[in-house]
Order: sequence, then structure tokens, then C-alpha cells
Amino acid sequence: MAAKDYYSILGIKKDATTEQIKKAYRKLARKHHPDVNPGNKEAEEKFKMVSEAHDVLSDPEKRKIYDEFGEDGLRAGFDADQARQYRQWQQSGGLGRGFGGSGFQWSSTGDRGGSRYSGFEDVFGDIFGSTGERTPTGPSRGRDIETTLEIDFLTAVRGDTTRVTLQKSKACPRCDGSGYVPGSESVCRACKGTGRTRFIQGPFNFDQTCPECGGSGRSGERCSTCGGRGIVPGSETIDVRIPPGVDDGSKIRLAGKGEPGRLGGPPGDLFIVTRVRPHPVFQREGDTLKLDLPVTVLEAMEGAEMTVPIPSGMIQLKIPPGTTSGKRLRLKGKGVPNLKTRIPGDLFVTVRVQIPSTNDLEALKAAQVLDKFYGTDVRWEIRL
Repeated sequence: MAAKDYYSILGIKKDATTEQIKKAYRKLARKHHPDVNPGNKEAEEKFKMVSEAHDVLSDPEKRKIYDEFGEDGLRAGFDADQARQYRQWQQSGGLGRGFGGSGFQWSSTGDRGGSRYSGFEDVFGDIFGSTGERTPTGPSRGRDIETTLEIDFLTAVRGDTTRVTLQKSKACPRCDGSGYVPGSESVCRACKGTGRTRFIQGPFNFDQTCPECGGSGRSGERCSTCGGRGIVPGSETIDVRIPPGVDDGSKIRLAGKGEPGRLGGPPGDLFIVTRVRPHPVFQREGDTLKLDLPVTVLEAMEGAEMTVPIPSGMIQLKIPPGTTSGKRLRLKGKGVPNLKTRIPGDLFVTVRVQIPSTNDLEALKAAQVLDKFYGTDVRWEIRL
């Protein structure tokens, strides 16, 4: 599979600023959004890729790792320091196999049940956190899962509970996650049950998966249901509580809802990244909400009381007499609840005086009369 170029996906240069990344993401997200392209699988996949690229490039730490190591650097357990040490030794006359493109081009071979395999995750397990698919030798924690969940603007502000169905692995019901047919297991002769072997390469000691047992430490008849992996595809429907105040890119952790553990180990966690749809009325900046409120010339001049929306419903707002277009009115505590303190921010209402769109002579005469009451040049502050 070709390496993903997140910069190309967003259509930006590698030196793009944070604001340029955000702008490109918003433009493409709107274009490929499932709500805009109902039933279009291609648009749905593009939306996922755009969201994935934004998640990496909008995070300074993730972006730095990606720029240096490519996708491989984003793998769970990746050790950047060890990777740099190995690269330095390699360039000084070590293995002679270079780094290529946007990621590493490691390769190794060994026998696993008569078949050949390759991958840096097996040979260079110490550097990359042993991310291969070997079976652990004892109880081990399941993998964490990360997925995205699209929610509407008001759900993000007010919080709610929603139900999602995830496609994820589950323990094989036939072998109970062991990978072997019950009763056929024995200790692996090659690794004496440890599941790991070590070898020396230059100044480094590498820990690799036992090529005989694939890391399980056991041998026997492989379970035909799961192919010896101990897990099979499955699905689970989960109720997710959306806390008030989440934003685009917020992460919600659901403990124990990740991949199942092996050999009795605990399950991993599920991390849900929220994607918030824009709202036609409100604009959000952190915990602050903004709202543009159209008013008539008469309402602005003599003052008025009108109903305006807030996240929890509607509220009465007084427009002071003589209010000018662009004036901001503050509604304290009517903004977004802070995720940590739960204290809501403010809502700022910007008054926008609307001029009637008409060529009616009576309206024009009224405007001429009104023009006489400007005491000063309305553009007196516009100077070089």
C-alpha cells in the first residue's frame, strides 16, 4: 500500500501554516461531507482521508514526527530516539539499508510455519514497539482503537448521548483467544515458551518474534476459525456520552471498549474523535459564541426588545436606543461550557443594521430626511 501524503490530500505545501491547514480542511470537509454527498462512498472515503490528514497535521507533535518518519512514526509504540540512533549508526557504515521516501524501508525474512514474511515490526521491535501481529506469550492488553464521530453543533455545545456501532475484533469463540485448537497446545521448542528470540546487529541487540511459533510461545494445531490469531471480526453497539463543550477534534475516551485482550488480558480503550458540523447561526471561538443579529433602522434608533437564540433555547434581548451597526452586546454565561471547569463562556451578539432594499420614492425621501441628522462626517476617521 502506498504511503499516504497528508499534504497532498489537503492540497497544501509542506511549509503550510496552521491556519492554512485548517482552511484547507474546512474547504474539503464541506465538499466531501456525507451530508452533502448522501450515498456517495467515494466522497465518504475522501472525507475520512481529509479528516485523518487534518488530525495529524493540525497537531504540532504528530506533524513533526510525520515529517521526519512518515506514517511509520505514527504507529503505536514508535520510539523516535531509538530510530534516530539506528539511522545514525546505519549511515556511519552499518547495515547499508537506507531510509526511503516518507518512511522507513526496513525488511527482514524468517520462517513462520513454512511461509516467508517481512516487516520492520518483527526485526526492529525495540524501535517500533513490536507492532506486528504476533500472539503475546501471556495475558496482554488489547489494542486501543480510535474512530471519528460526526455530531451537530448544538450536541457539541450542550452534550448528549448517542449510539454508535463499531466494527472491531472480538475473542475467537472456538479457541477463546488462544489461537490453537483446545487440547493441542504444547511449549515451543525453539524459544522454550518465551515467544521471543534475540540477535545482535552492529551495536544493537534486537528482540524479535520467534519464527517458529510466531511469538505465542506455544505450538500446536492452529484454530481454523481465527487462523491462529485468537480474534475474529465482530461488531459492538455502544452508547457514547458526549460531554458538553466538546469541539472539533476533541477526544472522548471509553475505557475497556477497545480490542479484546489476549489470554485473559484486559481490553484496550476506545478513543472517539469528534467532528463538529458548522452551525448556520453561531460561530465558535473556544468557549465563546458569536451571533450576528439583523435589526431595522427604527429598532436601532429607538431601541427594541427581541427574541434571540442561545444554545439552550431562546432569550429576550434589549437593544439600547441609538445602537449603531457593529455594536457588540454581551450575554454572560450563554456560551460554551468549558470541558475542564464546566463554566460556560459568553455569547456576543453583534448588531447588524439592515437597510431596506427598495427604490420606493417614499423610502428614499425618508432617507433624505434622516440624512440631515448626521451631526458629523461619518467617514471622518478614515484617514491615511
